[in-house]
Amino acid sequence: MGSRQVTSGNGYSFEDRAVTVAGLGVSGVSAARALAGRGARITVVDGGDSATHRARAAELESEGIAVRLNDAHSLPEGTELVVTSPGWPPSSPLFAHAAQAGVDVVGDVEIAWRLRGPDAPPWLAITGTNGKTTTTQMLASILTAAGLRTAAVGNIGTPIVDVVLEGAAYDVLAVELSSYQLHWAPSLRAHSAAVLNLAPDHLDWHGSMDAYAADKGRIYEGNQVACVYNTADPATEHLVREADVEEGCRAIGFTLHTPGPSQLGVVDGLLVDRAFVADRQKNAQELAEVADVRPPAPHNIANALAAAALARAYGVKPAAVREGLRAFRPDAHRIEHVADVAGVAYVDDSKATNTHAAEASLAAYESIVWIAGGLAKGATFDDLVATSAPRLRGVVLIGADRALIREALARHAPEVPVVDLDRTDTGALESAVREAAALAGPGDTVLMAPACASMDMFANYNKRGEAFADAVRELAATRADEGH
Repeated sequence: MGSRQVTSGNGYSFEDRAVTVAGLGVSGVSAARALAGRGARITVVDGGDSATHRARAAELESEGIAVRLNDAHSLPEGTELVVTSPGWPPSSPLFAHAAQAGVDVVGDVEIAWRLRGPDAPPWLAITGTNGKTTTTQMLASILTAAGLRTAAVGNIGTPIVDVVLEGAAYDVLAVELSSYQLHWAPSLRAHSAAVLNLAPDHLDWHGSMDAYAADKGRIYEGNQVACVYNTADPATEHLVREADVEEGCRAIGFTLHTPGPSQLGVVDGLLVDRAFVADRQKNAQELAEVADVRPPAPHNIANALAAAALARAYGVKPAAVREGLRAFRPDAHRIEHVADVAGVAYVDDSKATNTHAAEASLAAYESIVWIAGGLAKGATFDDLVATSAPRLRGVVLIGADRALIREALARHAPEVPVVDLDRTDTGALESAVREAAALAGPGDTVLMAPACASMDMFANYNKRGEAFADAVRELAATRADEGH
């Protein structure tokens, strides 16, 4: 972990600059309006031409902002800067034209960073393959419990450009950042930052695992106080070692085991801090109980430790960590307990859209009937199945790529009963829940952790989770009518 001095992110001028905004989504519209308000000459380009696109275009044009629909490739003449929405891949032809013209391409996070005023609140930043949103929300809850004016922003909630323009309203920001956003944010310099974990994801966008990891690692560049990493994931520590940070910035690990010096961890059911205490070689500070974390699954305890580390780096007292964790409630479809039916727990983790997330979810329970499947997005399932096999009482498969999981089960868990539902309609989950109930016994958990994306059957993972929960409630009502 090298060190250097860095300058503030503000001080940029957009007055009379010709800026092209790529994308007419929420972040693109926000960036266009913000920069127009700073005197820039804006042209928004987008490949769509739907009724929604036309309505947004008309609204922007009424504000004096030019919009080109059905045009995602050509670079408007005279462009001095391109601002892209996060989802546009680096291979987009527009960016190739920008490179040929010597024009920089940045994202909405970079624009937010450049728009900060002299009294802008510091950023506590979080990224990782899984757990970003939960950890960011936990951090915001802890900061609020400490009496600080804060918001969870970035890849969640209000566009970060809008929040930055209200900067005086906050003391500190909890900022979730995706790999897409980090790729386009070269100037970002956080107070402190965390990479929660790294697993293959979005490789079609980044091109390789190395490129994906490098973009995640950008979050550590220029950190002032702490670079927080996962001791169970050596790749995150490697990113810390590679980062250039401000003089005095520390590497802080989090672990589910007894922590060493400069780490946070777990001892006898307690979350403890051996990083931000006097004489950390000998002392540890109790922060909270494991029971204060909801749900107290191992991966969620890791999220809580990462959030606590960032809060402690900012100077938050231990009592506020405990209070904030107790007050926090995770969003729906994140290892969410739906109901107990006939002694069986039914848990919705529809947000487990990749194998890394599903493995963490499966590790939280001892005896599982697993509902899995969907769009694999190029994933393989051998490692996941081999690791989780001892916990599986049965498996119900759904979705377009279920055969890939079935084949991995045949190789690594041939003794586990498998029900293969040959259907991809939205009603498949009702059948899946009935089949899972037939496989499960008292004390088991029926866990929907699909390890796949949802778009083969549902609009998004939220709709998939709602369908699962509805099916569980229908099962509970049926069993009640039957007197079970």
